[in-house]
Amino acid sequence: MANDGFDFSPGAQIPIQGSGAGMVATSAIASAAYRDSPVEEILKANSEWHQSKVEEGASKLFKSGYFKPNLGEAFSRAVTERMLGGARAALIQSFGTDSQTVVEHCLSAIRLRKARDTQLTLVTAVFGVLFLPGMLLWVLAFRLRDALNRSKDAAFKALGTLVLVVFGGLAVVALVALPVSGIAGLYLRGAIVAPVIGWLIAKRIAEKSARDMRTRWEGLLSGAGVAAKIPEAVPKNPSETTREALRQGLEKLSAEQQSNSAFYAGPKGILGMGTRWGSWQLAEELTSKDPTKDFHQFRSWDLIRVIHDQLKMLERGPLNTGGFPKPSVTHWIVSPVGENADSVTRPAGEDVATFQVKPHEIQRICNHQQFGSGARHYLGVQFVLWDGQLVLTMMITVTVLHETLRIEVTGHALGPVHGLFTTKPEAKTRTVNKTVRFWETRKINLPLVDAKEVIRLALRAPLTWYPPLLDYLGGKIVLPEPFGLRHAWAAKPWNHRFMADDAMRAATPVLRVVHSAALKVLAENGVDTERFDNRSMVLSGLVQDAAPRKADIYDA
Repeated sequence: MANDGFDFSPGAQIPIQGSGAGMVATSAIASAAYRDSPVEEILKANSEWHQSKVEEGASKLFKSGYFKPNLGEAFSRAVTERMLGGARAALIQSFGTDSQTVVEHCLSAIRLRKARDTQLTLVTAVFGVLFLPGMLLWVLAFRLRDALNRSKDAAFKALGTLVLVVFGGLAVVALVALPVSGIAGLYLRGAIVAPVIGWLIAKRIAEKSARDMRTRWEGLLSGAGVAAKIPEAVPKNPSETTREALRQGLEKLSAEQQSNSAFYAGPKGILGMGTRWGSWQLAEELTSKDPTKDFHQFRSWDLIRVIHDQLKMLERGPLNTGGFPKPSVTHWIVSPVGENADSVTRPAGEDVATFQVKPHEIQRICNHQQFGSGARHYLGVQFVLWDGQLVLTMMITVTVLHETLRIEVTGHALGPVHGLFTTKPEAKTRTVNKTVRFWETRKINLPLVDAKEVIRLALRAPLTWYPPLLDYLGGKIVLPEPFGLRHAWAAKPWNHRFMADDAMRAATPVLRVVHSAALKVLAENGVDTERFDNRSMVLSGLVQDAAPRKADIYDA
């Protein structure tokens, strides 16, 4: 690939949290890296077109959850592997979101967990591995209790607690009345007590980490400006190849997110921009205004260039009413891919530099690739609204076939981040019956970290340094492909009244600016614009339809 094997930046820099119009959406997605929810929660954010999967681990202990990751652990691992992996496939742009900031938070969460796991590993080694027989017996007791607690029968659940109480009682009896003396007796007594002491220490470490993670989770959603600290991305000398590779991976990620190539996946719309909800086509015959001579020759690029300049003026209006924010106007090279394609390939070669198709190639495609195979040129005007929660993109393409000029304007809308990512942490509670008024219920607070969670973290801790083994034993999140952080978990904008209004309102002025610019160029080149004028007026009425359509799903 032409895009691999070179540096994108002037030197080592400390990654910092980005800022801008998309920080609400960015922070919402980044907050998933710090969550302690069950990993299956990610499935709630699946959409009609993009679906994550939770792959179960191979360990027989998986059903007890002792090696199973939580949402934050699995999310951080999956995102960093997919977006920074050495031989990763192409990524889809995350419009309205700072992908690098999300990845930095995932790296920061991984670093915090590694620091916690280092402490837990030391505790496990001293109080567990050195007293392995006792640790195995205690784990077996908890395993038996968990197996009984999974039963729907209340009697079996009570039996599970009873088993643990009986085991604890036997441990106390053995501790006092153990018939073995000397070093062997001391070791056996230590094997009974040490795992309990280790569990208490591990519980304090786990609770401190859980509180820190939840503070960051809530801080991101509250706009507290939680910074992602990843010093391992800043190489201190040339020999630190791992740090340098990570730094270059982040720079490459940022460069790819600025690419001007996109992919059209049939009914899914343009990946990253959302489905196409509206389409308006102005197609009429090119005839000379003066019957005695031909009109002046022009190309599609001549029209596109004027339309481009006029679209940049959308933020200006005759009245001081706020109106449009400053739009992003970009020339796109769009390639077709299958609706169910599991990967995409970006353009490469001498006409591409740092993921950007060069201007001369854009102009060539605009003028000559209008029919048959190959990528097509689109001019896009994009608005990032609602702090990145709504991305509106209007795409314009101009084609000339024989004597017919066609100007097509299509609307794409990418909705807000799924509500799962905007939920703040809540205290763990359980509903129980009141003691006296037994017909009434009340909520009681549960420990932030329970006994099962302490055991899970302690068992996973020594394996943290080799994540593939943890993936194999406990399972992982499989991200939807082709993957992009933003569109993978976007909800429909039409369920939000004001977002839907914004999408519908943007279409009319964009369409009129495009038609006005095009008619100006046609008139300057001696083309009869009467039919174009009439057709433009008809489309101005049609674009005011009050309902969006599934424009990419044809009833054929």
